[in-house]
Amino acid sequence: MIMKRFWDKLGLAGIVVLGIIGIINLSFFNIVKADVQSVNAKAAFMMDEKTGQILYQRNATKKYAVASLTKILTLAVIMEDIHKHKLDWDQEIQISKDVAKVADDWHFSNVPLVYNERYTVRSLIESMMIVSADGSTEALALADAGSVAAFNYKMKVVAKRAGVKNPEIYNMIGLSNGELGDLKLPKIDDNQENQFSAKDMALVSKYLIDKYPEVLNITKTKYANFKIRQDNEMKMENIIYMLEGMGYGPKKGTMDGLKTGKTDAAGYCYVGTGTFDNRRVITVVLDVPGEYSNQFIQTNNMIDTVFDKYQLVKVDKNNLPKKYQKITITSKKQKKKISVVPEKDSALWLQKKQNLSSLTPKLIVKEQNKVKKGSIVAKLVYKLDKRNSVKINLIRK
Repeated sequence: MIMKRFWDKLGLAGIVVLGIIGIINLSFFNIVKADVQSVNAKAAFMMDEKTGQILYQRNATKKYAVASLTKILTLAVIMEDIHKHKLDWDQEIQISKDVAKVADDWHFSNVPLVYNERYTVRSLIESMMIVSADGSTEALALADAGSVAAFNYKMKVVAKRAGVKNPEIYNMIGLSNGELGDLKLPKIDDNQENQFSAKDMALVSKYLIDKYPEVLNITKTKYANFKIRQDNEMKMENIIYMLEGMGYGPKKGTMDGLKTGKTDAAGYCYVGTGTFDNRRVITVVLDVPGEYSNQFIQTNNMIDTVFDKYQLVKVDKNNLPKKYQKITITSKKQKKKISVVPEKDSALWLQKKQNLSSLTPKLIVKEQNKVKKGSIVAKLVYKLDKRNSVKINLIRK
């Protein structure tokens, strides 16, 4: 099955169109108005990136096709191997016939990759994340693992490490199995696509940002040049229209990533991340109907809905319950009381009109022999509802 993609899966012609749109700065998009109380997506999820506190969820644990959102996980695998020195940012990857064929397919989102030419890992990552280049993604994965199946295995390992249970993965791109042509998995139906829940995608994104925050310098890049040949460059324009200064940038914060996706099976999908009240959040919408822009409209609707309901409350030495300001620690050799304070930047999202003092957290003390100043010695667990608990670290004062 050939799945035509608009914007995220259009290819070079789409990039040219994006460049034209960029000239007018997308200002016309601002005329769109939507009901902020409604998030029109098959699944949606929003959470605090540091604590994992759930701020919004709809069908958040049901698995759906996620298209190019897969590339967030692909990037996590590649970043791990860069940090392990198995790959290098300036390492050059030679393009095979199979990869060049994918990169030349107008049905997919791409930058031109020339057979036998060499491209740096950095340039391939940039094109993968800025314009969702499928050929670049395939080139990275095959250079890293040698085959689709071997890279799939590495993706599953990282996904499980991020907290995803039973990840369903068929390739590094998010295409259907059949669309990989000669590289498709044998004995697997051609129509099979990667399946994740909205919560799964948030967990993978959190894992990536926690371990490799430098990737946000790429995902927030609005424009970058891609060298096709020595004497031939093209200008890439980021297809995430929620970045600062773009047509769908949120009013109450700043987005700096992360990834869009689109196939016939997945619909329009978007994982976003940004800071609100100096607090990083992660948003996910899956299978958004309508036009390309609607995935950003619905993300803004979710953000506005959350801010209508919640406020950020810092947990610090000034509002730490008195009974938790000194705690008893026990080791094999001793038992003593020590003074503690919440870890820096500790906070909860509470419903408006709700006070921190109305909550009764549970204290969990770590057993340890040596307790150094500044080390984590305990946790306060705030039970906010049946499925939502937040842990605040306490450190020795």
